[in-house]
Amino acid sequence: MKKVLSALLLTVLVLALAACGTKDKEDGASGSKNADGGNKQTTKIVVGASNTPHAVILEKVKPLLKEKGIDLEIETYQEYILPNKDLESGLLDANYFQTIPYLESQIADFGYDFVNAGGIHIEPMGVYSKEYKSLDELPDGATVLMSNSVSDHGRVLEMLEENGLITLAEGVDKVKAELTDIVDNPKNLKFEPDYEAALLPTLYNNNEGDAVLINSNYAIDAGLNPLEDSIAIEKTDSPYVNVITVRSGDENNEAIKALVEVLTSEEIQEFILNEWGGSVVPVN
Repeated sequence: MKKVLSALLLTVLVLALAACGTKDKEDGASGSKNADGGNKQTTKIVVGASNTPHAVILEKVKPLLKEKGIDLEIETYQEYILPNKDLESGLLDANYFQTIPYLESQIADFGYDFVNAGGIHIEPMGVYSKEYKSLDELPDGATVLMSNSVSDHGRVLEMLEENGLITLAEGVDKVKAELTDIVDNPKNLKFEPDYEAALLPTLYNNNEGDAVLINSNYAIDAGLNPLEDSIAIEKTDSPYVNVITVRSGDENNEAIKALVEVLTSEEIQEFILNEWGGSVVPVN
């Protein structure tokens, strides 16, 4: 009988110790230990981003946010539709891939309750050509390939107008300009605004079209240097600022505010300039 009681007591003791060990592990999962042996709580945010330069910049930001008790998880995207859908559904806390005009068009088209939490950088649009070294060399009737994103058309047309290739209707809002706003086209350029933005570098490499308009993020991702490989490039005072986008109200979230603060810090601005040599320009 004594042996049975001893065995029972030993079993209870082992189970109790195991339970304590499990509880310790559960308690430790809620945060990392600080120097004093206590738990330092961390906040996790998930941000959707294009591969380059957005995700690259966010990777640089990660350790800086970690110091502030914020764990940054980055979800990368190859196209422009899903990041906003995932933000609306709650899969993301923020996204970092789109310009202000694109954000405004998405809100108008889909009714998203989103806000711009802060501008971070500009990616100048470039004109690329395998056959010609300048816009002046483009022949009569040259084919110009463009993104099917209407929000990009205004910046493309404004750049072509500034270079003397077309004239837009007087008084038109350049940001919202469309192909129908062209009133003079002396080279009889043929515009094909039919392509996914991510496919344009491939079309350029395959020598499709006489000129291809490519966003710098996709150009860089494809191994192109916008400053060296383009035959013309958008000015850096462009209104097409890439922003951190969040659901309305979340711009006041402390973790989101910290994210924007770090992204616009001097350290990250210098990183952007050094990493891409002017192909990506930080916002002051």
